[in-house]
This record gives sequence, C-alpha cells and structure tokens, in this order.
Amino acid sequence: MEALDSVSILIFFSALLVLVGILSSLIALRFGAPLLLIFLLVGMLAGESGPGGIRFDDVRLTYMVGSVALALILFDGGLRTRFATFRNVMAPAGTLATAGVVVTSLLVAPVAVLVLHLSWLEGLLLGTIVASTDAAAVFFLMHSRGLRLRPRVGATIEVESGTNDPIAIFLTIVLVEILLGGQKPPIEVVSMLARQAVFGTILGVAGGIAIAFVMNRAALPQGLIAPFAATAALVIFGFSAVLGASGFLAVYLAGLLVGNRSSRTQGTVLDFLDAVTWLGQILMFVLLGLLAWPDRVPGILLPALAVALTLMLIARPAAVFLCLVPFGFSFREKLFISWVGLRGAVGIFLASIPLLVELPNAHIFFDVGFVVVVTSLLVQGWSVAFAARQLRIAKRRPETFRPRVELALPGQVAQELVGYPVVSGSPFLRRGITPSWAKLTLVVRDQQVMTPEEARGIHEGDHVYLLAPPDKAQALDRFFADLPPPSSPDPRLLGDFFVGGDVTLGALTELYGVEFPGADRDRTVADLFAERFGRKVQPGATITIGAVALVTHRVKDGSVLTVGLQLAEQEAVSWWTRMSDRVEWAFGRRR
Repeated sequence: MEALDSVSILIFFSALLVLVGILSSLIALRFGAPLLLIFLLVGMLAGESGPGGIRFDDVRLTYMVGSVALALILFDGGLRTRFATFRNVMAPAGTLATAGVVVTSLLVAPVAVLVLHLSWLEGLLLGTIVASTDAAAVFFLMHSRGLRLRPRVGATIEVESGTNDPIAIFLTIVLVEILLGGQKPPIEVVSMLARQAVFGTILGVAGGIAIAFVMNRAALPQGLIAPFAATAALVIFGFSAVLGASGFLAVYLAGLLVGNRSSRTQGTVLDFLDAVTWLGQILMFVLLGLLAWPDRVPGILLPALAVALTLMLIARPAAVFLCLVPFGFSFREKLFISWVGLRGAVGIFLASIPLLVELPNAHIFFDVGFVVVVTSLLVQGWSVAFAARQLRIAKRRPETFRPRVELALPGQVAQELVGYPVVSGSPFLRRGITPSWAKLTLVVRDQQVMTPEEARGIHEGDHVYLLAPPDKAQALDRFFADLPPPSSPDPRLLGDFFVGGDVTLGALTELYGVEFPGADRDRTVADLFAERFGRKVQPGATITIGAVALVTHRVKDGSVLTVGLQLAEQEAVSWWTRMSDRVEWAFGRRR
C-alpha cells in the first residue's frame, strides 16, 4: 500500500505542477522569461538541499527531457520563420551562429582559466557551454514583450538563436571527447562537423516535406494534426541523432519547411506548440533545479559572476560587432543584438553533458552554467524591453489584439475559415477594405448567423468569418486589431492584392506600411496616378515608392479604377530611382 500511496502522491504533485504551469501562462506575458526562474527555485526547494529533501541525481533523465524540449522549441521557431525572412538574414545570422559562438568561447575561456583554475581546454569547454543564445528565451521574449522590433534586427536575433545550438552542441561534444580520450586530428573534427551539417540539412528538409504532405493529404482528425506534427518533429530529431547528424538543425529546418507550406490548421499547430513548449520549459527548469546543489553555489558564486559579466559585457558584444561588420547594421542595432543574447536552459542543458559522462570537474561546469543562466535571465531578460526602447530599436505594440479563430475545411487545403471580432479601432471597420485573397463569408450578430448581404454592413461587436489561404491567415490580424502602422511593407499583404482607386494614401500607409513622404494622406490613389500621368494613364502604369510598386489594373476613360500592390523588383529599381522618388514625394514635384 505504501508503494501505491507514493505513486498517488507523485501523480498529485506532477499534475499540480502542470496545472500551475498552465495557469502561469496567464502572467508569463507580463513577467517574460524570468518567470521560469520561479520554477527553477521550486526545483531547488524541492531538492535534497531544500525543505523538500527529494534526492535527485538522474542526469540522463534531465538530458532527455532537455533534448525533447529543445527540439520542440526549435521546431516551433522554424514554423514561425518566413522563408523571405530567413533568406534576408541568413548571412548575418549564420555568421553569428557559427563564428560568433567560436569567438565568444575564445574570449570567455581565459577568464574561466584565471578565476576557476581550469586547464585551457576546460576553459574553452566552459566558454562553449555558455556561448550560444537560448532559442526558448529569445523566441519567448520576442513574441511576448509587446515589442515591434525593426524587422531585420528581430529576424537576425531569432534565426541566430534557432541555428546556433547545433554548433555549440557539436563543439561541446568534441571538447568533452578530447578531454576524455585525447586529441583528435583537425581533419576528423572538420569531417564530423560537415557530416552533421550536411545530413542534418538533408533529413530536416526531407522530414519537413513529409510532415507537410501528411498534414495536407492524410485524413487525420483535426484534433490529431497538431500532436502528429510535434511527434513527427521528435522522430526527425531522434532519427537524425541516431545517424550521427545534427538533430537540432534537422528539426529546425523541418519546422521551417512546414511553416512555409500551405497546411491544414497551421494556427492550431502553433497554439498546441505554444502550450507544449511552455510546459516543456517549466519541466526542464524544475528538473534542473532538482539537479542543482545550492550549498555549492556560494563557494563558486564570485568566479561564476565574473564569467557571466565577461560573457554579457565583453565576449558577446565583441562577437556581435566583429561578425556583423560586413552587413551594414548600425551601432545601436549591434548594441541591442549584443544585449539580447540571452542564456537559458540550453546553457544548463549543455553543462549536464560533462555530468552525464562523468568528466572530471563536471560539477564546476554545471554550477557556473547555472549561475550564468540565472544572471542572464534576471539582468538581460527583464531589461530587454527597456534596452530596445532606449536604443530606439522598437516601439511598444498596444495590447489590444483579439485572437483569431482558424477552422480547417475538410476536402481541400487552399482555404480555411478565419474569424475575428470587430473592434472599434480596427482598420477593417474604419476603412472597409480587405486583401483580394480574403473573402468575407459569414457575419455573426446578436447570436444570429448571416451572409454579408443579409448583414448589410459590418458593425462594432460583430464577428466576421473570411475565407483565406492558411499561410496568409496571420496577415489578416492587421485588419482586425488596433495596431500601429507597420514599419515596413509586409510581403504577405502584397503580391496579388488590389485596392480601388478611391482608397486614400493614408489607408495604404496605415495598413501596408507604404510611406508617401510629404503627400496628402487624404488624397486617393486615382488622384496620385492622375497627377503623375495625367489623362494618359494606361493599365500597367507603375509608380514605385521605396520597396513597393503601385500598378494600375483597371482603367476606364483615363480614370484609375483598381490598383495592384506588389513588392518592387529590387534589381529593376536603382538606388538613384528610389532616391529620386523620395525627393519627388517630399517636394511634391511631378515627373
């Protein structure tokens, strides 16, 4: 009976922990990643050095849980990254994810050797353990702190954090193997890295295509699609690791492929992964807290803080400024990228590898990694929003967005039903326009379901449902939320989108981020073309404004009826043309 009672107690406390984790998500947006430190503290208090007195030393279980949680976090990060974003920042983010990790490790190593009395190889191992930014902390902060970062800065930070884990894990394992078994020839190290990268890429791309194919073609019940995607991601991760490839790189690329292909209930998958990754982080921090030895921390606190400060104030900034030299980032942008390089559970996860293989001095790596992560989350995690605003890298986004509802339509994958409440400040209510790829289908008013014709207009408090492609559904948020104008044009809102000639320039600025310096915001698009071309305007006439081209679509008797918006071809638009356009708009001149 005692055994049954212990099982019941374990079930009770485990369920209670999950319940607390779910409820904690309600305040996570306010406190951000540092809220996870509470669960770290819970683990420490429950451990053998705390009041709980639970003896826990299962490093293998901690490593396994950390691997699963990190794999799902990277898969989720890949799902949320657009191909266009990935391509635009692949060079700077890739440089930070590779050379940046190496530079950071090299700069931390001498301090570790000096203050911890380690060998140079052990110092380099410690530098590598704390060198990579934590994808979980970065993704969470970027999506939860209510900030609108400059697109290139935000994308670089997110892609770097999603891709630097493989190189950090690889270097950690290589250094551990050298410390255990002696030197390895450089050619062997290079071939191992190449094999992990190449096979990880192949398996990730193939796995992503396979997941998207099954999600679109297999008749899975709607409730099983999200669990299928998450489980398939873990299959890709585990299979890649078994074959000696980088499972972390593979699972990130798989998410990137799935997220950029039209698939059923993509919003449902993202919502499911939000919950799973949050609970996974909580479980990982509790286990890491159980595995920590608080009685050892005071003796190593000062040297560990020296390593943490060196990392935050010297090594990370030096790596960022050095790696981003060729890519045209401003000083303030580099400074912000340096500061937002958070360390999270990945650092402690990597520090558990020496414990797992029983490396000499393994407890030093774990304890220092523990202090570095806590310091980073406390200092950088809570100050990232302040730093972004002080450096003028971001503006706060008003917290007025109402969640959308996405419903898959069985039998096809090209369209889904997307629902929104109509709020007073939404551009849809004030401007009355939507993208051409979204079709208003249903209106719910006072518990009654009506067609748009029966509704005879849309009013505040209505709920509207539109047909839209799954990969563009998220772009509709701007029409139904009281958000500031975008800082730059969103490619998802352009392409095949058309507006009437009576739409004002102010509406285009508000909805699509198309800036018209010096122009009257109340002037219509038709007036704009009439001023530029007179009565000779023809279909296909184009006005280029920065990165956006306005192209006449339908013209009657010299009057513009509809205009298409598309991203301008960068090769066709010279620097001189773009500058001329800006000058012309600023001074109101005609061509």
